[in-house]
Amino acid sequence: MDVIRKWVQALFFLITNGYWNFPVTRGIYQGPLKAICSPGLNCFSCPAATSYCPLGSLQQLMAGIRLALENGQLYAGFYVVGAMGTIGGFVGRMVCGWACPFGLFQELLHKIPSQKFGIWRSLRYIKYGLLLFMVILLPLFVVDAHGFGQTWFCKYLCPAGTLEAGLPLLILRPGLRESLGLLFIIKLFFLILFIVWSVLASRPFCRTACPLGAFYALFSKVKLVKLQLDPEKCTHCRACHGVCPMGVSFDESPDDMECISCLACSKACNFNAISLEIGGIPVTNQPTFQPKKAQPQQ
Repeated sequence: MDVIRKWVQALFFLITNGYWNFPVTRGIYQGPLKAICSPGLNCFSCPAATSYCPLGSLQQLMAGIRLALENGQLYAGFYVVGAMGTIGGFVGRMVCGWACPFGLFQELLHKIPSQKFGIWRSLRYIKYGLLLFMVILLPLFVVDAHGFGQTWFCKYLCPAGTLEAGLPLLILRPGLRESLGLLFIIKLFFLILFIVWSVLASRPFCRTACPLGAFYALFSKVKLVKLQLDPEKCTHCRACHGVCPMGVSFDESPDDMECISCLACSKACNFNAISLEIGGIPVTNQPTFQPKKAQPQQ
């Protein structure tokens, strides 16, 4: 199943970044596919991106909704919120483990040989603060003279945007380098921080700072596709603890909001106590561990 997951991750990377004519156009794809919501974190301004980033679109919605309502435009961005809600209600944070390009990037970095460290569990709450303040409240309430807000997370922090859009566009358009300033240095610092941290620890951005992951995590108890624990088969051997890339102890917290349904715990379980279910119907089944019988003495 891990091989299948890798192929799915690669497929989503190619689908969401399938515009390979950008070295010729030296610009951003603006075709009809740009109206499609990418499930994972994938910058709208990436030259190869064929879809829009749900997190950036949510910020754009918050930044412009007051101005729109003041001008009598009674729309509330139901497409953006509806697309994100549909994805979250169906698979939740499974997106992080199967369809997010930046999640795949972190996994590849973590394979680099080095001493590995854990991540303080309390740091997981930072991303919920970023979702509330940088994605919702600041774009909604901190507005300019025209009543329009900013995309705070994209502009000041997002390392995926710097990697996928900022650096490539500087290569494609050398004239942009003249406008670089402190803001770009700050964003480059965050990118380097998470690159180094990803080598030393598993998925640090997903676990501590991704507002999109925080949004999907809100659906952990109601999502349609989820991992399920069979308490009658579970022996609490803790085999699932050390393999989880998100630091989840699945036998203790099967509905943990950090779970990305990567199936690492299911693979490690020798008692078939963890299964992937769709609407309560198991779709994975591993052979139950059977202790070896003692050989008779000769």
